Amino acid sequence: MMKAKCLFLGIALKRAGPSKPVHVLVGFCSPVCVEVPSETEAVQGTHMKLLCISCMKREEVTATTLVEWFYRPEGGRDELIYEYRRTYHEFPSRFSGRLQWNGSKDMQDVSITVLNVTLNDSGIYTCNVTREFEFEIHRPLFRSSRLIHLTVVEEAGDDFTSVISEIMMYILLVFLTLWLLIEMVYCYRKVSKAEEATQENATDYLAIPSENKENCSVPVEE
Repeated sequence: MMKAKCLFLGIALKRAGPSKPVHVLVGFCSPVCVEVPSETEAVQGTHMKLLCISCMKREEVTATTLVEWFYRPEGGRDELIYEYRRTYHEFPSRFSGRLQWNGSKDMQDVSITVLNVTLNDSGIYTCNVTREFEFEIHRPLFRSSRLIHLTVVEEAGDDFTSVISEIMMYILLVFLTLWLLIEMVYCYRKVSKAEEATQENATDYLAIPSENKENCSVPVEE
């Protein structure tokens, strides 16, 4: 997988005259190689990318890259099915006409795609990468290998993570609904008690005799 790495430099440019220099922010972005594993399950009839990434530690050094893809069925032997040696070459096999290069130009991503996957395509895929670095004094070799245990299924199954997320979402909705109902009942009871208290106060006031009401009046000074 290629990610972007950016380097920002601050440059001070002097103008003519006594004015202050102008600071300019200049950014340089370059891709960063990250080795990630490939998917290991494919659905019958779809296209499956066999991910193989071999990062170069020093990208400024030129190298000649050789890529070999092998396939081994269950209980069988390794069979060379695809190769890159300056040019792409597909070998006669059960995958004839169904293999496609899906890598990058800098030869760090050397993936291939299997078109129209069948149930018989299950097995172990091996990606071998050989690099010959071009130095002035010597030409060292670097080798790496990736194994992909591919399983082809007839139909796509439910992802366990998505199932758990859906269950948690329903639980949260039920909890929020119950909490809202409890809050509504609490508020209704509180309002009802306030109304009853108001009615009781009004009834008590009406029950006071008229002479007591007159005594309760506030005297007015002349």
